[in-house]
Order: sequence, then structure tokens, then C-alpha cells
Amino acid sequence: MYLKGQIRQSLSGYYDVVTPDGEEVRTRARGVFRKKRQSPLVGDWVDFKVEHDEGYLLKIYPRKNQLIRPAIANVDAAIVVSACVQPDFSSNLLDRQLIMLESNKIMPILYFSKVDLLNEDQKSSMDKIFDYYKKFYPIATSIDDMLDLLNTISEKVIVVMGQTGAGKSTLLNKIDPELNLQTGEISKALSRGKHTTRKVTLISVQDNLIADTPGFSSFDLLEISKEELPNYYPDFIIYRDKCKYRGCLHVNEPGCAVKDAVASNEILQSRYDNYLQFHKMILQQKPKY
Repeated sequence: MYLKGQIRQSLSGYYDVVTPDGEEVRTRARGVFRKKRQSPLVGDWVDFKVEHDEGYLLKIYPRKNQLIRPAIANVDAAIVVSACVQPDFSSNLLDRQLIMLESNKIMPILYFSKVDLLNEDQKSSMDKIFDYYKKFYPIATSIDDMLDLLNTISEKVIVVMGQTGAGKSTLLNKIDPELNLQTGEISKALSRGKHTTRKVTLISVQDNLIADTPGFSSFDLLEISKEELPNYYPDFIIYRDKCKYRGCLHVNEPGCAVKDAVASNEILQSRYDNYLQFHKMILQQKPKY
């Protein structure tokens, strides 16, 4: 008899699968996956069977998305950790991450760390950023806010992303103290050392499953076309029907409602500047054959 479950951990060729009733079974992948050039990933829903006390994977169900690092499938949401200072806030990195998430149909949850380190001028500047992004995304500026946001979602697979030193480990330790990730040692948490074992584990936290590795680096925009790019800006979508030309790319076209919204400060200048940079990057990339 075949059983269905979700891979919660992969380690050295073994896959720990949890069934809907909570039973955990250690399995291995059969050679058929190699022939199909398929690799089971944490987050995959699979069929498996147990023979002579050994579990074997038989089928991987279609994925709604998959990420490279961490190697994980069927992600529902991502906590995007952005430091306000130390390192300085980067709107470019944040927007790049948001586009990547939108293109993979992953819900972004924004967490701005180190708000307490801002001086008055910095806080005034960042408050404008917070007020703008919260129109389009759930955001938190404290760990308590983040915990409250997590209480509003359930049964989701969640990853954590952000630049080194932004506070990912600190946040994860607050969400689940049992993780005990060493802050300031992100590379160790990422298992990037030559002699460490790379593994990804989904741990159950507040009715959700959170990947316990804060590693995340799939920020390139190579898979996105210039026509698709504007669709991943919820603040642009509001205005696009008012553009003079259908399919307006909001770059050089006359009668562009998005450019008008930037000029009247309804769209953040930094958002538009980043958009132009990403648009140019897409135009300049070499075609993949």
C-alpha cells in the first residue's frame, strides 16, 4: 500500500517524510528518480512505501515552486529580513527579493530589524519606507509584530531570507528558541563550511513549517522577461490601466500613468529607480540556449 506524506528533512540521501496523521518515516529515493533527473526536495509531497522496515519514495507530486538555496519546494511565504542600519538599508535588495518572490507566487512578509538603532533623522526617513511598503505587503518592525503576523497564518511553508547580518538568526531564535542559531555566524547556520553537512529541515512553529536555515540567495532576475517585470510591482498595477498604451513598460512611453505617479510622489522614487535598473539588466542579459 502506498502512503502519502511531505518531506520535512533531507540528509545524506535520506528523506524524512511526515504523513498527514503525524507519523515520521525515514525513506530513500529509488533509482527511477535519477533516470527522470528528479531530485526530491524538502517540502515535496510524495508517495512512498515501507518494505522490510525501510521506506522508499515512489512519486513526487507536481511542485508549485522550488528554490535553489535553501533547496526547498512548495513554499507559501517568505519572511524578508531587512536591516535598517548595520548594514544600511538597501531598497534595491529588498525590491529584487520581492520580485523574485512575486514571480514564484510566494507571499512576502517584511521584517525590518534594528529599528532601535536609528537616530531621529534615520527614523524619520525609514518611517516613510515603512508607511509605503505596508500599503502592499504585511510588515513588522519589531519581533512582537512579527510574532503577531505569524499568528494570523497557519499551515504554510515559510522560508527566511535577507542579507548577512540583517538579523535572521536573532529573529529565528525568538520565533523558536530551540533552534539556538548563533547570531553573527550565519555561514555556520548555512552549512557552507567544507566539512559540514548541508541539510534543510522544516520545523513546526505555531502551526506553520519554517525552514531552519536562513540561507537564501536566489536573487537573479534571469528568468523574468521585460514584459513580466511590471506585473510583479503591486504599486504599478494600480495605475497601469490608466497608461495611454496597452502593455506599457513604464520606461520611455508617453502618457504613462506610472511615471506620472512617480512624479506626484504616489510611487516611491526608489521603487521606480530600482525598476529601471532591473529592466535594463533584463535587456542586457545574454539569451540562454
